[in-house]
Amino acid sequence: MAQLFGPMKEASNSNSVIQIKDMEPKVFTALLSFVYTDSFPDMYEDKIKWLQGLFVAADRYDLQRLKFICVKQLSQRIGVSSVASTLALAEQHHCRGLKEACLKFIQVQSPSRLQRLMASNGWGHIVTTYPSVLNELIAMLASNQRK
Repeated sequence: MAQLFGPMKEASNSNSVIQIKDMEPKVFTALLSFVYTDSFPDMYEDKIKWLQGLFVAADRYDLQRLKFICVKQLSQRIGVSSVASTLALAEQHHCRGLKEACLKFIQVQSPSRLQRLMASNGWGHIVTTYPSVLNELIAMLASNQRK
């Protein structure tokens, strides 16, 4: 409501256009499709990036069911190349379930895959922007070694 009727609201004539910034057209199309059909839209080729964008849009517009579906889909598609960006989104949008899925994925990786992950730009972003996540991961790994 704040996005559409708050400070961004333009003149109230019927020809007004509301500009949605910071969202790709295919993500906005999927968001509208969900709102009007109440079903998860077809995914695009770059599934991870598209899902991440749809997750952010669902959070932005408080569409909890869509956000839940996005979390489930993202959790099932975590990979070495996407885990850092997905983890950053989970932390930024306070999504505990997605964060836990990312941390569990990292936890079971081989040393060579962990090195590849830690060499990525996305991991550097996590370390500098969200150091508490690194602390959580270290604590999780340490507790597993004790078991």
